Amino acid sequence: MQFLVDTLLNAAMASAATALVSIGLALIFGVMRIENFAHGELYMVGAYVTWYVTAGLGLNYFAGLAGAVAVTALIGAFMEVALFRRLRSNPVGCLIVTVGVLLVLQTAMVWLFGINSTLLVDTPFPGVLKLGAVNLPWHRLFVIFAAIAVMGALSWLLRGTRFGWAIRAAAQDREAASLQGISIGRIAVYAIMLSAGLAGAAGSLMAPLVRISPFMGQPIIITAFIVVIMGGIGSIEGAIIASVVYSTFYTFVSAYIDSTIAIIAGLCIMLGVLIFMPSGLLGKAEKV
Repeated sequence: MQFLVDTLLNAAMASAATALVSIGLALIFGVMRIENFAHGELYMVGAYVTWYVTAGLGLNYFAGLAGAVAVTALIGAFMEVALFRRLRSNPVGCLIVTVGVLLVLQTAMVWLFGINSTLLVDTPFPGVLKLGAVNLPWHRLFVIFAAIAVMGALSWLLRGTRFGWAIRAAAQDREAASLQGISIGRIAVYAIMLSAGLAGAAGSLMAPLVRISPFMGQPIIITAFIVVIMGGIGSIEGAIIASVVYSTFYTFVSAYIDSTIAIIAGLCIMLGVLIFMPSGLLGKAEKV
């Protein structure tokens, strides 16, 4: 019974973390039409910032979480202003730049912390919630509910504010949005800051549960791309649904069969979705 509960909890936690990263990836593609291969490294930077703030500066975990969001959002803003804006009409150039940023961030973490660094962050919620014979680790529950809260706030931001209206308008038709007085350059900066901040938040939330290393962004970005493709490129709702479907499937197959088989089967599911639903689960690749 405990093993089944652990697997369910791990699936929910993986779905939550993957959704935060995938939403950011879908958002930046929807607004800027950029496939950001450095997005996983922002997840990694978020984890490292959390470790530095808590272990290096001696502050509490929530200061580390705030620091992770702030630092990654600033990195995102720099990427847009200094790099992407100059290559707006060159999609291939933007793609190459994201790979370059990926390598720079990885190399920076290797230089600062070592290639084999495996740092640990203390959880602010130690212990477990006991429900009869079942134990539920508090921090895993925190990750799930924190991610749900963030996604709820994001939904309100995008659907209930003028800022969100501007982002959605820019995602649907940048030229028409510009004619309505929306500053596409400003919206692009805000969108990538929001996207990067989500990745940083995910890295910070997961930091107490994983070994932090310079290459921890690679698995999550692969998963995020699979999820975004399954959900419909540019669709935030599709990214959330696909995160739950893929992460739950992967977690259960890994737990009960084998992780390698889970990877192969997950890719087969993605291919199946593309064969029968070429635009993804929600049908519109341009939707945000």
